[in-house]
Amino acid sequence: MWKELAPIGRHPGSGGYRRYAWTAADGDCRVWFRAQAEARGLGYEVDRNGNQWAWLGDPLGDDAVVTGSHLDSVPDGGAFDGPLGVVSSFAAFDELRRRGVEFTRPFAITNFGDEEGARFGLACVGSRLAAGQLTVEKAHQLRDGDGITLPQAMEAAGYDPEAIGQDPERLARIGAFVELHVEQGRSLDLTGDPVGIASAIWPHGRWRFDFRGEANHAGTTRLVDRRDPMLTYAETVLAARREAQLTGALATFGKIAVEPNGVNAIPSLVRGWLDSRAADQDTLDAVVTGIERAAREHAERAGIDLDVVRESFTPVVEFQHALRDELGKILTGRGGGDAGRAVPVLGTGAGHDAGILSASVPTAMLFVRNPTGISHSPAEHAAEDDCVAGVIALADVLEGLACS
Repeated sequence: MWKELAPIGRHPGSGGYRRYAWTAADGDCRVWFRAQAEARGLGYEVDRNGNQWAWLGDPLGDDAVVTGSHLDSVPDGGAFDGPLGVVSSFAAFDELRRRGVEFTRPFAITNFGDEEGARFGLACVGSRLAAGQLTVEKAHQLRDGDGITLPQAMEAAGYDPEAIGQDPERLARIGAFVELHVEQGRSLDLTGDPVGIASAIWPHGRWRFDFRGEANHAGTTRLVDRRDPMLTYAETVLAARREAQLTGALATFGKIAVEPNGVNAIPSLVRGWLDSRAADQDTLDAVVTGIERAAREHAERAGIDLDVVRESFTPVVEFQHALRDELGKILTGRGGGDAGRAVPVLGTGAGHDAGILSASVPTAMLFVRNPTGISHSPAEHAAEDDCVAGVIALADVLEGLACS
């Protein structure tokens, strides 16, 4: 499965993946998912929001156990973020069939659409729509960098954008959702564990900073006569680092757009996107407030106009303790090669579909060790032995939750 999926959407220059929502690469990933479902005799369907499902048992039954993740990527992302969870789900299902266990609850594997938000700027679109955390009106207003709207992109890919919206009946039939994901940090590497259990997802959001100055000639305009928004943006980037260090939070300006974007032109507009995350809401509020305050102070001194818009926000997610504890009991009891050792429980600053669904469905997550901690990069990696350990752990969990 991994070899079949690996070439899809891979950029020959960077070696990273460009599997953006509703593009040809995304479509090829969807074809791959359907083929995996049908090869196993699983019932296949696409819900109203474009999320894919592979069912064993009655999809209209209650108390279903669901696993899966996503197949899209960030720009030049790694191979494991998302796809490891989907591949591992099919592999865990194969392992359960090999064990000869009987499923006593409906079971499904899913691929949620547009988790990364790389194309339209909003993460977890498929799961947000299903959970009612993104309205149809706002979804229809989403545009990519070329001005193509989400409905236009869906329609071009052969899906009906008029069908999208909240899906409470489907979510009400799910008794548990377990998402396996490569760890996007080094906690497991530091403890020496191949697999861990998620405790919570930090609150996080995205803010757009628009710095407006005055376009002018780079070769003839005196420094003292310039209203250069790039300088104010640069000061804000440095302020973000300082505020993050002071508060113990994370703050990153990782995307920028410049107008008129000429080498010999002073910009008229610099638009930068801030990603910020923290262990709790008060800390997140403090770091973003500090960054915005610094940005406005620098802008005022330089004669730059500034607008700040919060484009997305996800509050802290505490995964259901009962389900999380059940995973711990299952994995500690079966123990693998180190029977009786407790599986580490760790928090994360990365957002996931499991976090979005947690408000509607009991959810839990498993993490697979990442030896370098690098993610959202072609250097993202997990060793084959650890990936296999993740599959076995997921199979153990699914057997404990869904099988006799």
